[in-house]
Amino acid sequence: MLTATDLHYSYGAVKALNGVSLSALPGEITCVMGRNGVGKTTLMRTLMGTYRMGAGSVRLGERDLSRLPAHRRATAGMALVPQGREIFAKLTVDENLRIGLEARSDGVRRVPDEVFELFPILKTFLKRMGGDLSGGQQQQLAIARALVGGPKVLLLDEPTEGIQPNIIQQIGVVLRKLVSERGMAVVLVEQFLDFVKEFGHRFSIINRGTVVATGSTSELHADLVSQHLSV
Repeated sequence: MLTATDLHYSYGAVKALNGVSLSALPGEITCVMGRNGVGKTTLMRTLMGTYRMGAGSVRLGERDLSRLPAHRRATAGMALVPQGREIFAKLTVDENLRIGLEARSDGVRRVPDEVFELFPILKTFLKRMGGDLSGGQQQQLAIARALVGGPKVLLLDEPTEGIQPNIIQQIGVVLRKLVSERGMAVVLVEQFLDFVKEFGHRFSIINRGTVVATGSTSELHADLVSQHLSV
């Protein structure tokens, strides 16, 4: 289980996270929701350790990761697919994937075949430059690169943003397979309500750096959407 407790993070005098607590169970997809600018991306980067929290704790199972930098959290079993994908445009698909091997703690230095089973298009494009892929293909590559490291917890920041509908559906099916067959814990920031309801198990809504609602996605009713998500 990933457990974050009472997380705080500030940009100068502005509090982006103000006591956020979140848990993600193996075998479940936990969806983080909220309007733009409420702290969702900050939360993901704080969980991963690329932002250094002001207070709080992050635990993976019994292990306290709170003081560990991002690369140590990666080898402990966490991976982040950032908003905007952050593919290395001047590297090939194969080179992008091999970068993910640096997060492995078992010494494996070969991209697992499972990655190509989940995203067959990547095997076809191994020698293609990352910058030459479409947005949907880049998102598949970004997720695959994270999976190469063999994580127990996968964090995704708006994985469906700017992606064509057929790829959105494919990503959802892959995430469902990861939690059901590999028992991973998946935490994703998502604005697409239909995607959350179809593939998510639990949700947490953030407003002004604070969790204001949590529950099963079956409990994500119209009044919550209207109060906390509608623009």
